[in-house]
Amino acid sequence: MRILGIETSCDETAASIVEIKNGKLKVISNVVSSQIKIHRKYGGVVPEVAARNHIKNIIPVIDKALALPSLSIKEVDAIAVTQGPGLICALLIGTETAKTLAYSWNKPIIGVNHITGHIYSNWLENNNPPQFPALALVVSGGHTELVLMKDYCNFKILGQTRDDAVGEAFDKVAKILGLSYPGGPEISKQASRKDVALPHFIKMPRPMINDKNFEFSFSGLKTSVLYQTQKDKNYKERIPDYCASFQQAVIDVLIKKTIKAAEKYKVKSVILAGGVAANKELRKQLGEAVKTSRALGTKASYHIPDLKYTTDNAAMIAAAGYFMNKYKKNINTDWAKIKVDCNLSL
Repeated sequence: MRILGIETSCDETAASIVEIKNGKLKVISNVVSSQIKIHRKYGGVVPEVAARNHIKNIIPVIDKALALPSLSIKEVDAIAVTQGPGLICALLIGTETAKTLAYSWNKPIIGVNHITGHIYSNWLENNNPPQFPALALVVSGGHTELVLMKDYCNFKILGQTRDDAVGEAFDKVAKILGLSYPGGPEISKQASRKDVALPHFIKMPRPMINDKNFEFSFSGLKTSVLYQTQKDKNYKERIPDYCASFQQAVIDVLIKKTIKAAEKYKVKSVILAGGVAANKELRKQLGEAVKTSRALGTKASYHIPDLKYTTDNAAMIAAAGYFMNKYKKNINTDWAKIKVDCNLSL
């Protein structure tokens, strides 16, 4: 089975072909056209600008994904497309293109939740995929969620952010410190400098870290950085220290909540997913926490996607489409009934 995935939920125009053989997901092609350079001058994504560039890029990106000597349109069995959540004007470009192709090629179409795509990125080209029950920590520019998976396509949100998502907090703190957009990679880069003091050098709050629930909040942490830099006349000389301390505060909260949830629900796998899953310290420290947990220990496996599948891409959408098609009953594959929902929930 071969699935064409299409993703346009934010500022990446992406298309991919994923082939499924014996239950394993192999990425045949994965094309991503990023708009980071375009939006950097605005300090964030401008929806209308993103939509206009999706219109310009969508067909060339799909053509490139399909431009393989061994592949023809006839060999594409289905089309999977992100229908939400995301920017409404960006989502419309991908879904309308996918619906048009599904109609003209007479192919079934599968509307995919963007968050499930991030979670299923851990199944791409993985010979030892996660086992159930599994706990997914989804961290991106717009989402911070702990999701329990009892089985394929069986999702339960245990907790989520009450205000800023992790990626959003990284972007805003980077802006406070005078760093460029996107903030996540810039803060990570500064935090890893050799001249950085200890990551706890500058005192930062850990919001809700000891609360009994699995909710998150990062707005106060962001505000703490703002107030401290306003009082610190020499903060520009200590930007790496601020980055390291802020990053560690975020990681501490994420890990404490994730391990607590994993132990409570006795999961067999802990999954990291989303754009912030590219953060090297988070990847490393969460893995160490899973390994050293007395309740989890050797009982739970730890899974992180390949770096190229952490940020928005269409391979993960194709993967989610495959599992939805296989395990969800009465799935709607009629192109005329696929609707965009910018607030689509799991």
